[in-house]
Amino acid sequence: MQPLPSSPRPEAAGWRPRRLLITRSARGFAHGRSIVDRAAALGVEIVELPGDRLNLDFADDPRRAYVDAKATLAVVVAPPSKRKFQPIAPSADWRVDLAEGCPAHCSYCYLAGSLKGPPITRVYANLDEILDALPAYLGQGMITTRSAHRAHEGTTFEASCYTDPLALEPLTGSLSTMIAAFGRWDVDAQLRFTTKFADVAPLLSLDHGGRTRMRASLNPKAFARFEGGTAPVGRRLQALRQMAEAGYPIGLTIAPIIAAPGWEDAYAGLIDDVATALHGLPELDLTVELITHRYNPGSKAVLDSWYPGSALDMTGANRVTKRTKFGTEKQVYDAATMRALRTCFERAIADRLPHARILYWT
Repeated sequence: MQPLPSSPRPEAAGWRPRRLLITRSARGFAHGRSIVDRAAALGVEIVELPGDRLNLDFADDPRRAYVDAKATLAVVVAPPSKRKFQPIAPSADWRVDLAEGCPAHCSYCYLAGSLKGPPITRVYANLDEILDALPAYLGQGMITTRSAHRAHEGTTFEASCYTDPLALEPLTGSLSTMIAAFGRWDVDAQLRFTTKFADVAPLLSLDHGGRTRMRASLNPKAFARFEGGTAPVGRRLQALRQMAEAGYPIGLTIAPIIAAPGWEDAYAGLIDDVATALHGLPELDLTVELITHRYNPGSKAVLDSWYPGSALDMTGANRVTKRTKFGTEKQVYDAATMRALRTCFERAIADRLPHARILYWT
């Protein structure tokens, strides 16, 4: 089921929250104040909090609380724990967070069950402190730094683990600042982000130095109903081409791969669309990350409350339970389904995107 009619539609004209909350500490950072200025210029209601606690006065009804939270942006200060970067396998060496939360309405949302409380989007005012923490991690990590397969990428930093930074860029400018910083940073390192949005215009003229890889997060048009509030797939592919033409290395994050009826034709068509969109680009640096749909009991319960009546299959059909290294359980496709999916993707990519490098399958 789609969000209630009163819920904002992020991609219609760029995401515009109904209200912005800024904490007292966040007002002490120039970056935080600049976010407020951008939002105020768009007519967003600004609420200056007297302290650093987010006083979230949402409705008692879970659906209404969800809609209200999705329409709220909070400018906060990233605590010291957020400036101690964590490994983020299999994507990158380290996770660097510019924000937590996303304005989109994906009924498979990876953040469901991972972030506590209503799904309000929090952006960090102390971006300079986050940038200052980066050098200590150079040459460290196990995913690319010490991998023969990916060592040429250098030390990698993933900026889209807990958010979609491009969705927030018109309000925050955080992604542009980070890309420009990596462009000036003459070291063996790479910034990475993936997105379901398409407004890349602010990024095209940046002096990125080839040190940022933009990936488009994709699913076939047939599954668009599971990705409310995001850019149409065609627009994401146009944005990907624009970024490649501007000299950025690019990639595909095909996720989550959904084994719904007709998936073979749907994903073959998606790979064809990618090949058409990128045709003729010289010296294309293209990677592919393949991530199958999975969920755990906690995320399923949250998603069922956010999207009652969703057609996304989380019934347990063609699923097995997998235990993570942290001792938790998740539902993944069974071996036969995974084998069929992987075979189909590897064959289609080799045929239609022969220069692409598949980084991982999970």
